[in-house]
Amino acid sequence: MKQITRRKFIATATIATGFALAVQPVSAKVITTDSKGLVTGAVKIPVQDGEIPAYRAMPAKGGNFPIVLVIQEIFGVHEHIQDVCRRFAKLGYVAIAPELFVRQGDVSKLSSIEEIRPIVAKVPDAQVLSDLDATVDWTVKSSKGNSNKLGITGFCWGGRITWLYAAHNPQVKAGVAWYGRLVGDVTELTPKHPIDIASGLKVPVLGLYGGKDTGIPLDTVEQMRVRLKSSSSKSEIIVYPDAPHAFFADYRPSYREKEAKEGWQRLQDWFKQHGTSG
Repeated sequence: MKQITRRKFIATATIATGFALAVQPVSAKVITTDSKGLVTGAVKIPVQDGEIPAYRAMPAKGGNFPIVLVIQEIFGVHEHIQDVCRRFAKLGYVAIAPELFVRQGDVSKLSSIEEIRPIVAKVPDAQVLSDLDATVDWTVKSSKGNSNKLGITGFCWGGRITWLYAAHNPQVKAGVAWYGRLVGDVTELTPKHPIDIASGLKVPVLGLYGGKDTGIPLDTVEQMRVRLKSSSSKSEIIVYPDAPHAFFADYRPSYREKEAKEGWQRLQDWFKQHGTSG
C-alpha cells in the first residue's frame, strides 16, 4: 500500500508556481525572462516508480536541440530555476528541470530551510541519477532533444549532483557546477561525493565557487582541483574571491551581479567549447 500511495503522490505532484516560500522576500534584482518564441511549462517524466513533474523550456521552432539538464537548489524547481530554463531556451537549448525531491515532499511550500533540510537529506543519490537518466530519455523522444549534445548544470545541491551525474553518464558532453558541496559523509543514500569521483572523471566539468562561501571550505575546493589533475576530463575550477555562496541566485541577497554575469558567460563558452551548444 505504501508503494501505491507514493506512486499516486508523484503522479499528481506539480511544479511550483512562483518562488519557494523559504526564499521570501524576493530581491528587487530578480531577473525575469519572458516566454516569447518559446514552448514552456510543466511536463511529466516517466520514471521507474511512476512519473515526476519537470519544467521544460525550448524554442518554439526547429528541432534537434542541444539538451541541458538544470538541477535545482534545495528549494525545488521554483520560479528561479524555471527562469534559468527559459534563459537556456533563448540560447537554442531544450532545458529541463525535473523535480528531484518530489517523493520526499514539496519543499516549495515550506517556509524555512530548517524544514527543508530533513526532506532533502532523505533523497538517495541513486534515485536522482536514475531520474536524470529517465529525463534525458524523455527529452530525446518527446522534446526534440539531441543526445549527442547533452549538458548539465546545477546550483548548490544541484552543483554536487552535476559532478556526480557527469561521472555517471558518459553521454554528458560537459557540465557546469555552481558552488556544489565536494566532500561529505559516506552513507547508504550518499555513497560517493564529488571528491571521490574526481580522479576517474572523463567528462569536462567547470566548477564555479565563491571565495567567501562559508559552507564550502576553500581547502576542499583545492583538494578537488588536485584530484581533477589526475583525471582525463580537463575539468577546471574557478573561484571568485569576493563571492559568497549562491552568488548566481538573483532573487536572494547573496546575488553578486558581476560574478553571476561572468559565470553565465563562462558557462556558455564552456558548453560551446565542448560541443553542447546549438
